[in-house]
Amino acid sequence: MKILIFGLPGSGKTTLAKLLVPMFNAVWLNADKVREEAKDWDFTIEGRDRQANRMRLLAYQANSENRKVIADFVCPTEYTRKEFNADYMIWMNTIKTGRYEDTNKMFEEPISPDFIVTHFEADMWAYLIKNDIYEKFNL
Repeated sequence: MKILIFGLPGSGKTTLAKLLVPMFNAVWLNADKVREEAKDWDFTIEGRDRQANRMRLLAYQANSENRKVIADFVCPTEYTRKEFNADYMIWMNTIKTGRYEDTNKMFEEPISPDFIVTHFEADMWAYLIKNDIYEKFNL
């Protein structure tokens, strides 16, 4: 199972991931840590596509080892979300603009996320999301 937490920088993705990872005993793919390991800080469209692909491949590897994955990254376009191919998508819709204007301009509102987080209250959202996932996937 791949769970994607996405949204603008500063929306609370990592905070929520920190709570969900132990709830699912999941592998955590944090975009900043993955970029740091790859030494790839390219935020052009091509760089973002490459990062989405990198995250997808790391998630696939963990899934092939029967591990659940929680990935938190901006994943700003429908294309990058489709490429990541999550089983469950959480949109952090907690802020209207982030700290990077180029990201704000390219960020596309998702068409059909599984869950929308609307304000900062990570403990509550983690509990609700966990219950929703358990119900949807009969865990």
